[in-house]
Amino acid sequence: MTPVILLAAEKKSAEVTDWAARIGWVVGLVLFVALVYWLMREGWKWRGTLQGDLPELPTRPSPPTTLDRGGEPPLTGMPESPGAAKLTMSGRYHGSTTAGQWLDRIVARGLGTRSRAELTLTDAGLDVVRPGASDFFVPVAALREARLDKGIAGKVLTEGGLLVVTWAHGDKLIDSGFRSDHAAEHTAWVETLNDMISKTETEGAR
Repeated sequence: MTPVILLAAEKKSAEVTDWAARIGWVVGLVLFVALVYWLMREGWKWRGTLQGDLPELPTRPSPPTTLDRGGEPPLTGMPESPGAAKLTMSGRYHGSTTAGQWLDRIVARGLGTRSRAELTLTDAGLDVVRPGASDFFVPVAALREARLDKGIAGKVLTEGGLLVVTWAHGDKLIDSGFRSDHAAEHTAWVETLNDMISKTETEGAR
């Protein structure tokens, strides 16, 4: 065999070896990604199981949810009409955590699902409508605090880029994070919510 033929044979063998190595790397990477995804999924399910004692989220047929809910009657003890909207917001729901623990994500009852959100604040409370995810309503008596923050449930934004609402559900205090399509609206929401909470607490103390 001439030197030229030998060189060509060696080059061809090297190319085949390179392809085999590349395929091995790709297969290994795919398996690694699949394993990570499976572990995350199992962790999510495990967390949901641990939080299984969280009560069902309250809902009511305020104007944004009547058609979506098929005209269901309000919950027992809640007003038939929520009253006029004080504030409305279009934006995103970024998740909920145990109050004061921004990494302790709550996934039960659909609260772990990030989604678009339409918020309506009335005298009855805060109505959260989420296309493709579970809607929920926070009665005014369950509201505890509103503040500006920058992170929740693994989502970090700019300082003051997140509206965090603290509310009571069952025996648990929950922080829920929202971001308006127009972040300048956050301040008005914090002020209005805290004013409502203060009035409710004052009336309850009488």
